[in-house]
Amino acid sequence: MTSAATLYGLAGAALVGIGLYGLAVQAHVLRKILAFNLIGSGVFLVFGAVAGRGGGAGGGDPVPQAMVITGIVVALSATALAVALALRLFRETGRVTLPPDPPAGARDG
Repeated sequence: MTSAATLYGLAGAALVGIGLYGLAVQAHVLRKILAFNLIGSGVFLVFGAVAGRGGGAGGGDPVPQAMVITGIVVALSATALAVALALRLFRETGRVTLPPDPPAGARDG
C-alpha cells in the first residue's frame, strides 16, 4: 500500500507534467498563465509531500510548509500581474495570442 505522501508526490509530478505540456503547446496567453499555475501547484504539492514525509509524530517540518504558504502568495501576485499584462496585450493588439516567431534569417537583421 502506498502512503499518502507518495500519492501527493505523484499527483504533484503529474500536475507539473501537464503544466509543462500546456505551456509548450498552447498559444493563448490565458491558457499559458493557467499552465504556469498548474506547474506551481504541482511544486507546492510536492513540497507538501516532502514536508509531511519528513515529520514525525509532531506533524512535519515547518520550513517547507512556510515556503509553500509564501509561494502561494507570490504565485497569486504573479498571476495578477500576468493577467494584467494579458489584458494590456489585448487592448494594444486586439489579440490574446502571442505573435509567432519570425524565421531565423529575419532575426539577424
